[in-house]
Amino acid sequence: MTAITGVDSTPVRDGRETATGDASNGTSRWPTLLAPPGRPRWERAATFSLLIATAVVYLWGLGGAGWGNGYYAAAVQSGTQSWEALLFASLDPQNSITVDKPPAAMWVMGLSGRIFGFDSWSMFVPQALMGVAAVALLIAAVRRWAGPVAGLLAGAGLAVTPVAAMMFRFNNPDALMLLLLVAAAYCTVRAIDTRGERFWSGSTGWLVGAGVLMGFGFLAKMMQAFLVLPGLALVVLVAGAGGWRTRAGQLAAAAVAVVASSGWYVALVALWPAGSRPYIGGSTSNSLWELAVDYNGLGRVFGNHNGGGAHRPTPTAVPDPVQHAADQMPRGGFGGFGSQPGITRLFTGELATEFSWLLPAALIALVAGLWLTRKQPRTDRIRAGLLLWGGWLLVTAAVLSYMSRSFHSYYSMELVPAMAAVAAIGATQLWQRREHLAARGTLAAMPLVTGIWSFVLLHRTPEWLPWLRWTLVALAVLAAAALLLTPKLPRFALATAIFAVLAGLLGPTAYTLETVAGVHQGGSPTAGPARSGRGSQYGGQGAGVSDPRIIALIDATDARWAAAAQGAQDVSTLELTTGKPLLAVGGFSGRDPSPTLSQFQQYVADHQIGYYLTRQRQNQGGNPQPYGGNSGPESTSAQIAAWVKANFPVTTIGNVEVSTLNP
Repeated sequence: MTAITGVDSTPVRDGRETATGDASNGTSRWPTLLAPPGRPRWERAATFSLLIATAVVYLWGLGGAGWGNGYYAAAVQSGTQSWEALLFASLDPQNSITVDKPPAAMWVMGLSGRIFGFDSWSMFVPQALMGVAAVALLIAAVRRWAGPVAGLLAGAGLAVTPVAAMMFRFNNPDALMLLLLVAAAYCTVRAIDTRGERFWSGSTGWLVGAGVLMGFGFLAKMMQAFLVLPGLALVVLVAGAGGWRTRAGQLAAAAVAVVASSGWYVALVALWPAGSRPYIGGSTSNSLWELAVDYNGLGRVFGNHNGGGAHRPTPTAVPDPVQHAADQMPRGGFGGFGSQPGITRLFTGELATEFSWLLPAALIALVAGLWLTRKQPRTDRIRAGLLLWGGWLLVTAAVLSYMSRSFHSYYSMELVPAMAAVAAIGATQLWQRREHLAARGTLAAMPLVTGIWSFVLLHRTPEWLPWLRWTLVALAVLAAAALLLTPKLPRFALATAIFAVLAGLLGPTAYTLETVAGVHQGGSPTAGPARSGRGSQYGGQGAGVSDPRIIALIDATDARWAAAAQGAQDVSTLELTTGKPLLAVGGFSGRDPSPTLSQFQQYVADHQIGYYLTRQRQNQGGNPQPYGGNSGPESTSAQIAAWVKANFPVTTIGNVEVSTLNP
């Protein structure tokens, strides 16, 4: 890298840094720490220490973490009982319907359950190890272009962000998706670093590898994985080797890899006879393509999806307090499903406390870094890193800010690697230029703004450690002052840098430790300390159907499906409790057209279903109302419920109506 006028820059040799990265000309001990050729002696020890600490935090107490999201846990259990259920991510081992996500994450957890036996530990440990691997890959990717200090700072930023720690200890597909995206970014970095300007050079292979990883990211969380593609493509076009035709050709090869590595499964489902595979949950046409493009894609962004498993229920004819609350909410969510769409969404409410601790600092770092590298050559590695991670950050933030339907706060996990990387790259670049007042002032602003923002976030849980927010502000002010005075106190430069880092990471670290100390359940988990009114839409899953008398009925039947119920909530609970297959009428929310009334009637005629369960709750008028999905009176599941009620005797056990279908 050539030098900005009057300021030294990090040298680049053969496409990667030499790990010197300081402009103080021997005025402090910091250059001594970074100056040895090759990898600094301390780097390996520091990296391993960070990864070991991350593993300890992420793995701690997983055996007692419950089932997490019972919906996915039931699918994982089914995958340990049936290979077909594992392939399709079926909710039950008899393969009536799939979950409303693609199966890649269920493959990993299901195989772990088959190897070690299915329980909480075998399900959650792969997720935690994915988190450790994601931290390691982020360190490696950032280090190649911005040096070891930036790599370690980025890895630490990812490891201690509350939403990341929570989701790497949970069984949603987001953990696998994020690991694959960070791995794709690493491959993109390696592609740009690899020598050779021809299309068929080694750099093309790395980009094809990135494309394959992105494709499997699609098989983990569908189109959400593609939010990072603009950032990855931008850095290849701007900083890749060779002419623009070569770079465009390499991107085309990567695009083919994305399509092939994701499309094979879409084709498999489309070509598999529909009558011999489970119904695709979340779709209205039994189509994985519809699930990807509509329910888990553009329909979720623009708010017009028609998927059968839509999270927001259709209003019912009977007044219902839960439905009424949903109707009063903006399109952004239902219960714990998010906040009002708009540019300020990521800075508001509970969502901000889950991920945004370093976001103000990252935005400052991005602007400052692009300004510092504005005159550098096209292939400048520092600017390339800012384009990659900054593009990832801005595009993903824009989409999440304006997503109109079914927004969960944990979606912000996808922002964390880019946020941490940008903040780390910008901070280290400003540190290298700290002899200049403008750079030093901008650097000092980063911990100061972080401290103030941490105060704001912690004030949203005022009962939890009230002293911490004031402490963080005081530390931030001291860190900013020390950074401004660094040239006058060269002997304390290293101590100042460490103090500033600790001041910036203390807030999210405390929140993360509080997060991992708790047990998270349901479909919309939230990080941080408990709050009044906090809860998941699926919290307390299936409490009514856990009555020992109902469990005894389920255990005693040997029908193909021990019981059926509307929606997935009670079905998941009973499957996990008894290990028996149950039929979720209407899939996740009871709105999928599966099974049809005629199919259900045939199952009953063939003695394939033991019982039909209807859990009751009180509506606003004090009258009992079926629980388990607001499907609307014309839905298939409502027709099935009406047919069962009209033709079979009902016994009430607790708050559950039990219809015996197979005496």
